[in-house]
Parts: sequence; C-alpha cells; structure tokens
Amino acid sequence: MKKFCQIAFVLMVLLSSCQDKNLQIVSNQSTDYVIVIPENADSLVEHAADEIQYYMEAVSGAKPEIRKLADKPAGPSILVGWPVEAKETKPATVHISVSSEQLNIGGGNSRSVLNAVYFFLERYANIRFLTPGAEVIPENPYFSVPGDLDFSYTPEITTRTVHSRLFYNNPSFAAKHFVTQEAFPRYVPGARVHTFHRFLPESVFFDKHPEYYALRNEERRPTQLCLTNPEVFKLVVEAVDSLLKANPGAEVISVSQDDNTQYCQCEECKAINKHAKSPAGSVIDFVNRVARKFPDKQISTLAYQYTRKAPENIKPEDNVLITLCSIECDRSAPINEKCRDFAQDLEDWGTLTDNIRIWDYTTQFTNFLAPFPNLHTLKPNIQLFRDNHAKWVFEQHSYNPSELFELRSYLTAKLLWNPDADADSIISEFLKGYYQEAAPFIQKYISKVHKEIKADSDFFLFLYGDPSQAFDSFLSPDHLIQYDNWYEEAQAAVAGKPEILERVKRAGLSVDFALLEAARQQISPEIGLVQTNDDGSNTVSVITHERLERFKNVTREGNITLLNEMGYTIDEYVGQYSEMLKRAGATNLAYQKPVELLTSPKKYANEDPRVLTDGAFGGPNFYANWLGFEGNHMEAIIDLEKEVMVSEISTAFLKVTNHLVFYPEKVQYLTSKDGTTFSEFGVAGNQEPLTRKTRKNDIRNFTVERKPQKTRYIKIIATNILTPPYWHHGTGLPAWIFADEVMVR
Repeated sequence: MKKFCQIAFVLMVLLSSCQDKNLQIVSNQSTDYVIVIPENADSLVEHAADEIQYYMEAVSGAKPEIRKLADKPAGPSILVGWPVEAKETKPATVHISVSSEQLNIGGGNSRSVLNAVYFFLERYANIRFLTPGAEVIPENPYFSVPGDLDFSYTPEITTRTVHSRLFYNNPSFAAKHFVTQEAFPRYVPGARVHTFHRFLPESVFFDKHPEYYALRNEERRPTQLCLTNPEVFKLVVEAVDSLLKANPGAEVISVSQDDNTQYCQCEECKAINKHAKSPAGSVIDFVNRVARKFPDKQISTLAYQYTRKAPENIKPEDNVLITLCSIECDRSAPINEKCRDFAQDLEDWGTLTDNIRIWDYTTQFTNFLAPFPNLHTLKPNIQLFRDNHAKWVFEQHSYNPSELFELRSYLTAKLLWNPDADADSIISEFLKGYYQEAAPFIQKYISKVHKEIKADSDFFLFLYGDPSQAFDSFLSPDHLIQYDNWYEEAQAAVAGKPEILERVKRAGLSVDFALLEAARQQISPEIGLVQTNDDGSNTVSVITHERLERFKNVTREGNITLLNEMGYTIDEYVGQYSEMLKRAGATNLAYQKPVELLTSPKKYANEDPRVLTDGAFGGPNFYANWLGFEGNHMEAIIDLEKEVMVSEISTAFLKVTNHLVFYPEKVQYLTSKDGTTFSEFGVAGNQEPLTRKTRKNDIRNFTVERKPQKTRYIKIIATNILTPPYWHHGTGLPAWIFADEVMVR
C-alpha cells in the first residue's frame, strides 16, 4: 500500500508539472478564453475565427465567444488575425505563439491567417481533413497547447494547385489544405493554356491568310502560328488587349503554343531558333514582345515538348511566366533518377528567370482508374521543384476520380505545403482515418505494387500508357490475384460499416479494372473472357461477368463517370465490354487461324499478325492488343484451313483522334476457296467520318452480313485516310489504323 501511494504521488507531481508547462485552454469542456479579432478584420479573418470556434467546440465541447478588439474582456484570449511583425515575415508566413494567457494565431496576410488556423487545428487538435465529407475530430475535453509555443513557417512553394475536383468543387476543403480553388488562379478565363488557336482561329483566318500559320515541308498548316509574321504579332496583341480589358481583375494571360509539335519552320523562325539553339527561341522572342506591351501583367507561356529546352542568347522578360511541363517523364521513379533531361531543363531555365511555374503530371490520362504506382515519386519530385526555386506548382491529377483518388489528392496537397513531410506517415494516417479496419489490407496493396515497380528498373510508367504494358511486371497474373484477395479482405473487414465499405469498393476499382483488361487478353487460365467446359466448348467467364457488374455498380454509386481524358465514359466502356463478352463467347471460325499480312504493321502488339485471331480483344487504348498500321492500308489474309460456310465477317477498329488513330474509310472483305482468286464478300463503310466534332475515343466493329457461302480464305482490306485533314493538329503526319479480333461466323 505504501509503495502504491508513492507511485501515485510521483504521477501527480509529473502531471502537475506537465500541466504547468501547457496553456490550458479548455478544462472539463469549459473555457474562459475568448477569440479576439481586429476591429478592421476582413472576411477571411472573420472566417478564420469562426472555424477555430467551430472546431474547438467539436473537439472539446467548449465554445469560446468571438469578440472584436474593442469588446475584448480582461482575461485569457485567442488572438486571430494580427500580423506577424518579425523582419523575415513574408505574405505566406503562418505564425502561432503563446504569451502568458494569450494564444496568438496570425500570418503575413489574411489568407495566411486562415492557413495558420487550419495548421493549428491539425497540429495541436489532431484534426484530419481527409475529404470534403470525412474528417477525423478526436474528443479532448481538456484541450491545451504547449506553454512555450512559438512556431513560424513560410511555405517555399507559394502557389499550390492539385488538379482534383475534391478541391475545385469544395473551396472550403481546398482552404484546409492550403491549395488553390481553381486550376489557373488569377488567369484570364479562356486564355489559360494553348492559346495560339484562340487568338487566331483557323476557321477565321486560314483561308485568306495561310501565311499566319506554320510552314511545314513547304506547306502552310494551321498547327501553330508563324511567330515572325508582323501581322500575327499585331493580331495577338489586339486579342490580348481585348481580353485583359474584359477581365480587369485578372493578372495573368497565356500566350502559348497549341498542343502539338508542328511549329513553324519558315526561314525567319528557323533563324531565331538556330541562334537560341532551341525551338523555344522563337516563342520567347514573340512572347517577350507581347509582354513589353503589357508591363503590369504576367504573360504566361509554355516550356512544353518542343519548347522545353531552355534557349540560349535570349532571356524571358521579367513579366513572362515560364510554365515548364514534365509530360514525357517516366513516372516509375523520381524525375532526378529517370528523367534527368527534364531536371537539366529545369536547372537551365532557372539560370534565365526566377519566374517559373511547374506543370507536373501524376496520373495515367488514358486510364484514370488503372493502377499507377507513383506515390513514392511525389515527394522527391516536389522537392526537386522546390530546390530549383519554383514558387508555383500545378500538379495535374485527373480532376475526375482515379486510382485511390482521395488519398492522392490528400498526399499531394500535404507535400506541396511541406515538401519535407514524411510521405509514409501521411499515407498511413489517411488510410487509418478513411478506411478504418480495412486500412492494413489497402496498405499491403500499396506497399506491394510499389515494391514491384521499383524492382522492375526497365519499366516505363507512362502518362499515356495502359495496364497491358504491366502484365509481365507489377500487374502479372499472380500479383493481380493477390491484390484482389487483399481488397476482398478489406471489404470483409468493414462489412458492417456501409459508408466505409463503399470507400473500400471505390479503392478496389483499380484492381477490378486491371483484371478486366487482363481478361481481355486471356493472360492466364484464371483470368480470361471465357472458360472451357468439360465438353471443350467455351462460355463467358462467370467471374469476369460478375466483376464487370461490380465495376458498373460501384462507379455509378460513386458518381465516377469518365475513364480517360478523351471523354470515354464508364457507361461506354461497360457497354462495349458487355458486347465484347458476347463476341468472345460466340463461335469464331477464325479463332487461332493463321494470318498473312500483305502490308506492314508498326510497333504495337509486337507486329504479330496472330493478334487478329488470338481470341484476345483490344481495349480503349492502342497499347492493348491492337495491330497498328501507320500511313498505310491494312491488308491481311486469314486461312480458315478448310472450306466452311460463312455468313458474317467482322473486325474491330479503334479510334483515338488526338493520337492520330482513326477509323478506316472502309473495310472490304473478299473470299476465296484457293487463296488466289478472290471475290467480294461485302464492304463496311465508316458510318462516323472524321469531323471537328468527332468523338475522340471509341471502338467500332466493321461488319458485313450476307447469305452464307462456302469459302476457305478471307482477305481484309482496311483503307487508311493516310493523313488527317488540314484542320487537325496532326495534318501532314501519317494517320494510324488499329485493328483487332476478326470474327467469322
């Protein structure tokens, strides 16, 4: 008993000592503190006071009053909104300190005061703002802060943007994560990026003034502007002036190249680029001249693709904002490891200007929901930008839901605020808060998929790639089955929590999508479109059919509507996949039959003609099992190996118009009994000819049905348009056609 009393006494002394070192703001759900704001507090500071009042009550049960300074009572107070007076203070600085019975939450400006409040709530009240509808608010009826608290922080990246609808559609959530509420803050609406065609629309000027546009192979094309034409400069200045006058509050306007690489090669433009040792030379020369006309505005332009290399012998004007883009980089490792040429470009631009905006990319734009294991690269990449003095960073996420969308949005925002933060801890705290008991299983998936891609040093994780590229790597059949099992266990762990279960199901969509795409290609006996019955016949895989139904239901319930940036919808994907399942389950007389190509394919599907009859089916991206023909027609002969009755022939073709993949003008089918003399079976024309309004991404079966006839050989001639029309950004370049499974019935 005596020993117990001694221990109790020591604990009481320690507790009393700890309390003496803390500023006790709430005690047993009661507080004497008052929130005080300046007499001239603006709406942001007033909102900051409202927020700390709301969350203090949520945490502790105590609701301190809000008073203006003139009404401040004697006694303890929480001062919100007083400027920080230290010499090193900048507008972005946040400051939190304790003096006697006073807690001071301030900043370099009103926005920073609000930032300081949210930082305080996270750091000292342990609140986590996970998503707009999910917050972790721990209860603490004895809320206190360290009595010696004196904290200041100035984020080195001062304009932080995460391209996620979680932030854009929820401004209050964006504020809690210190990121912008729009993609292009302070920009002129409608003139934010790729603006050359907006200033001089081809439909208005090209017919009468082709000289305003790029000279390519001795031919004028409306792909980019001729930047040495004096009339082009005059018209662009007039357009910029008009837009700025219509938007007097805007500070930035983009004068930037269009989204293609077909820049002008006239003698005058070539001379500037030669002197600058980069095609960026003519762009910077042009933009500098525009910037001198508007010295009180920022003129933004791109260092993107062909202009990414910094020029020599010319510097951007002080009011020119260089937006440097990392679109080509391999995302399987940090930029400093696998994209050294971009890192060098960043350093080189840094010697020319302090006015750099980074446009980085963090998702797979061709397949939003595909597994994209790049979480380990976010921190080192943002540190690279910070270390090279980039003050403005735009992380282009998918905007629409993608793999682990909520986690990615949360993590990226946290790292933009503090590039040195512990990324693993951030991921862990999010998983535990958002997925609760399911968190360990999702953590296993994240750890494993990243471990596997790190082990595959040759893998190129591309923004415009496809899951099929990883089926012998981090998405191998064994790995996919393991990932799927973990997500099944995750769902079981929260089966009694409907809201958390829905979150877990959404998280598992990436593995479901990868398995559906793997099934297209019949990559293993366990993962395929069809299953072989005891009698040797094939039927549609029940597992794949059920997975497609789950994918459809979860995306609909989660308001997930788009599969990629080209507008290909989930409904279209599900519909086409359902039709493909029917095709896969049907008898195909061409299945596994030999194919002879009379024209040459290029690059994709290993240029293997058997792709046309292998029983696997291509998806919405050209990497997945499509046989491609660039700038030439497709001619192939299939040998059915014996004479059979044929009444229908069908071939699937892909369309991805922004990547110069178009439907054939027509597909002609011919038949023969001897392989030498062919007669026409029928012609399937393109019912969706290419126009300015043509959908970017789609799949269509070119089918001919007729009265049955006996044949052994089938010739297919798909007519390529060869080059896009003059108004397309790829005009003058070779057009592609991509074909997949030929079905013969």
